Amino acid sequence: MSEFSKGEAMRELAMRLDALVVFRDLLHDPVISSLGDLVRDPGVSTYATFVAALVERGGSAGLSGYVREAVCDDENPYTRLRAAGEEVPASMRRAVEEELETFQQVADLTVDDLRSGLPGERFLPAFEEGERVELAHTYHARVEDMGRYGFGIYARYRMFLLDDDGAIEPVKYPDPVRLSELVDYEREKRVILDNTRALLAGRPAANILLTGDAGTGKSSTVKAVVNELAGEGLRILQVRKDQLHQIPELLDALTANPLKFILFIDDLSFSANDDNYAALKAILEGSVSAKSGNVVVYATSNRRHLVKESFSDREGDEVHRNDTMQEIISLSERFGIHVSFYRPDKRTYLDIVRSLAAQRGLAADPEALDAAAEKFALRRGGRSARGARQFVDAVESGSVAL
Repeated sequence: MSEFSKGEAMRELAMRLDALVVFRDLLHDPVISSLGDLVRDPGVSTYATFVAALVERGGSAGLSGYVREAVCDDENPYTRLRAAGEEVPASMRRAVEEELETFQQVADLTVDDLRSGLPGERFLPAFEEGERVELAHTYHARVEDMGRYGFGIYARYRMFLLDDDGAIEPVKYPDPVRLSELVDYEREKRVILDNTRALLAGRPAANILLTGDAGTGKSSTVKAVVNELAGEGLRILQVRKDQLHQIPELLDALTANPLKFILFIDDLSFSANDDNYAALKAILEGSVSAKSGNVVVYATSNRRHLVKESFSDREGDEVHRNDTMQEIISLSERFGIHVSFYRPDKRTYLDIVRSLAAQRGLAADPEALDAAAEKFALRRGGRSARGARQFVDAVESGSVAL
């Protein structure tokens, strides 16, 4: 290609990027934005800025792989209409095809396309181009399977938090715990896993209350289930007790999403006159999953009935004491499934220790390992699955000698 025709091609690509409508938000992407600056104003500085952005974010997939993921993960008017099952106007469908062609041209750019002819070409760094992609085919396949891959932040992350302003924020470095690392409690894990698989399959799924002693693995089990099933379209959004009143608005947003969600409330307990208690009761009235077929509520608590009971509650400061206590108990009963995690006995505790030690490849005399694990539990006030993991961590780090 002559320098003149190459210049014409770059100017046309710049105009095509400026004319984006459906994928316009991608103009704010650091790599796409710096590339746009480069094709509009070729130069050493704009080239170096683009390569720096790609090196920082593109990884080994190179330019083509980065463009593929950016386009496929983009949340835009087209994906929102498709997710809601609404009709997509013909003009938008044509715009999508035209803009996919624009990004195909971007993905096909080579080092020579962008570097040749620039001053100092011989010392300007190259960048990874990546393997060629069939962008339109890949994109449409991804959209057709949106219920598995998601879009926007839900395509890139699997765990989320609600910030203080009520916005959904991704957890960039989530707990990587896997079910295979959680020893024993097989029945409990199976109940939670089966219910979650029902949610993913579009079958009726229940809200779950996980109760039991601290450190028995309630929260870890929920997170491990998400890690296990994220590839099938499962995501988790953790909310604090003081954010429960925001769940109805969240349901409005999540219901339109093709993915399946666990609303996770960790370490839940209330006082009898807690306003948030009433909010959760309203949320669980009937079945959340009946109102929103892609969302269930999983909550953990050290208290079976969720509410801190005082002697005054039991003895009755009110005329209708029994009614008050029944109201308290009814909250936990609004969960369709109740799973109890009990503190492990000695045999189970040592079984967890041995299994974790084997997973870590720790070569240790079994009797010495058992004896040290028991001493560790006594110092920590009792046996627990969490304590077993902490003990093995300590042995592995060398802070506990066998």
